Amino acid sequence: MKKIDVSILGCTGTVGQRLIEMLHNHPWFNIVSIAASERSASKAYKDAAINWYLPIDIPEDLRDMTVVNTDPGEAEAPLVFSALPSDTAKEVEGRFAEAGCAVTSNASAYRMEKDVPLIIPEINAEHLELIEVQRENREWKGYIVTDPNCTTIGLAMVLKPLHDRFKLDTVYVSTMQAISGAGLPGVQGLMITDNVIPYIKGEEQKVIGETRKILGKLESKQVNFADFKIACSCNRVSVVDGHTESVFIKTKEPVDIEEAKKVLRNFKGEPQKLNLPSAPKEPIIVREEENRPQPRLDRMAGTVPGMSASVGRIRPGFDEHTLLLTLISHNTIRGAAGAVVLNAELLYAKNFL
Repeated sequence: MKKIDVSILGCTGTVGQRLIEMLHNHPWFNIVSIAASERSASKAYKDAAINWYLPIDIPEDLRDMTVVNTDPGEAEAPLVFSALPSDTAKEVEGRFAEAGCAVTSNASAYRMEKDVPLIIPEINAEHLELIEVQRENREWKGYIVTDPNCTTIGLAMVLKPLHDRFKLDTVYVSTMQAISGAGLPGVQGLMITDNVIPYIKGEEQKVIGETRKILGKLESKQVNFADFKIACSCNRVSVVDGHTESVFIKTKEPVDIEEAKKVLRNFKGEPQKLNLPSAPKEPIIVREEENRPQPRLDRMAGTVPGMSASVGRIRPGFDEHTLLLTLISHNTIRGAAGAVVLNAELLYAKNFL
């Protein structure tokens, strides 16, 4: 398979660094340019990424690569990975799509647009059909495909097989989110150490809207949102990586707990069928221990480390229509960079590139 040249926008942040890690030596993609704000442009990457947070070194062949501006004329490539801040992504990503690039984005700017696919490949690969609607509506030569918020991804993956089998009625979720989700420079140490912060701006609205869009059905060239009710409380906790979520679920059909575990274990999607390079063999890992999953032990779970969601404490609620569970997913891998890469692999496998 011929490698495709790619560019990374927002290469110096936490998600951008993960993209560097995951795309370096990727079997399908070849990094030809890296871009960031004017503050970092014209610097060698090793000098621009001064707040390097990963436990590996910057890849040797990228250390001296010059960072360019986030402009289609400079960061030229047919496939663009965007880890831009949302406040700049709307304008910048649109310019790249207009110029003919395929943009796979981690930013929230376009996620809820009616003609933009919001994709978790295991769940709603068919929503890629919106690409043609988007091109027609906007008269773009290229297009934008987005992935969800880092909290939404683990939740939606676990809800999907349960919704297919038992039909969701109501979902309540309380999150305990890692500090790396706040990006760089992140949360001040004196604010998060020995503390829980019970508010993350805009997070709860993202989880609610994105989950219903992803689990919705594509009909007549638009997504009809899933009709279950969902409420969310988001908290920042003193964990470096890995979002933990405690979930209460009410279903329309009676739930057998052992059957619920079975449908979660057996869940597979297009990435597994297509054997995509970044696809874990088990998207959902079910833990039986009474005290798992835990972020330190389970965030890197799976055949592709960090790309599986781990779920445990699956137990009955107050009647046969309710159950409770706890899940963990790695917020900067499966919840961000890994999701962008997997979306791009799906696009390539489905001949959208």
